[in-house]
Amino acid sequence: MNKNIGQLLKQAQKMQQKMQELQEELGRKTVEATAGGGMVTAVVNGKQELVSLKIEKEVIDPNDPVMLQDLVVAAVNEAMGKVRQLVADEMGKLTGSLGLPGLGGPGGGGFPF
Repeated sequence: MNKNIGQLLKQAQKMQQKMQELQEELGRKTVEATAGGGMVTAVVNGKQELVSLKIEKEVIDPNDPVMLQDLVVAAVNEAMGKVRQLVADEMGKLTGSLGLPGLGGPGGGGFPF
């Protein structure tokens, strides 16, 4: 029985190390999304941080700030959705490679990074 506990601890340590490596790797990856036919572009990294926002001057209308606000929100939300999918996919690969059932795939990990 002690041998099984030792193996379990080794596997947990291996997973912890792989998770840390994955978090670092995801922090270096970015996804991009646009709104308004490319007039607003949001770039989000794997840590779910907005790292860049580009707004074309043609979309800036002082008489209609709500439109610009809506485009920014749409671009950021789309980029966040893409990065959440990226994280879920990468987590699925990690947990699948470790042979841990029930911990991967879309919506399976719930890891907020």
